[in-house]
Amino acid sequence: MTVAVVDSGVDADHAQLTGLIAGSLDLTGTGNRDCVGHGTAVAGIIAGRDLTSRGVAFMGVAPRARILSIKHTATQHGDVNKLAEGIRRAVDLGASVVNVSAQAHDQPALKAAVVYAQRRDVVIVAAAGNVRQEDGAITPAYPASYPGVIAVGAASPDGTKSKFSNDATSVSVTAPGAGVTSAWTGGGYRTDLDGTSFAAPYVSGVVALVRARHPELDHWQVKRRVEMTAEGGGASGTGAGMVNPLLAVTAMIAPSEQAQSDAAPIVVTKVAVPDMRARMAAYGIAGAASGLTCLVVFAALTLPRARRRNRRTGHPSIEQ
Repeated sequence: MTVAVVDSGVDADHAQLTGLIAGSLDLTGTGNRDCVGHGTAVAGIIAGRDLTSRGVAFMGVAPRARILSIKHTATQHGDVNKLAEGIRRAVDLGASVVNVSAQAHDQPALKAAVVYAQRRDVVIVAAAGNVRQEDGAITPAYPASYPGVIAVGAASPDGTKSKFSNDATSVSVTAPGAGVTSAWTGGGYRTDLDGTSFAAPYVSGVVALVRARHPELDHWQVKRRVEMTAEGGGASGTGAGMVNPLLAVTAMIAPSEQAQSDAAPIVVTKVAVPDMRARMAAYGIAGAASGLTCLVVFAALTLPRARRRNRRTGHPSIEQ
């Protein structure tokens, strides 16, 4: 399964990303190198290799996935037209999932790029955006607010919505978004990554697992499945609640229940799991495409959490 990271580039030489890069495309004229670090962190959360045997207590949600790096910016703030082009190029290069950890205003070119992707059955996962640090302004973030996009809010360690997570965006699900650990450009790691930018790739990893395990589902059905299996929704800005990787991959859902729909997320009642530690340890890595069906145990130490404020301008912005 190929997941496109439309971001600041990816450090292909990082130990946890070596051999996982399906391709790289630079739209900035600055080369494929990730000078910001943001794209590398996003890629690590999605597909960081299992290096626990080397003492690395962190791995990606879908470590058998392949990463397609589309560099649309070389700074914290990018150009919306480059972002739109990046989404289109990711689709053309064969991505099944596109992660956009950036927030912009509604723009015709950006909306057209999202429609282009969805017509080719590509799932787009996007950060719901952060409340502006300067004045606390809250406006919907795009492309997260477009129909069919899986918009991801950030959750704090206690499971509640992070204060910085933008609830003006129509959130699909939330994911760990406070104190996230991930790979960083130059071969190192960061353990203090905060923001919806780092919650979105967690969900992109889950979507990669779902698409690998359920190739018969179209992008609308994948979105609905992720929402239906989330937990604890209902509060403002949380959508269907916290994404549940295990249920998203393994839950038995009648085809009629996950039919195409752009309606608001539905919160469903689930059977309680008595042993939380056992459930977290059972977070499965269902495998990547082309027959990769091995299930990899996803340990509790690997669950990243994050909380970071990002500045919004008229340009699409990412978090460092």
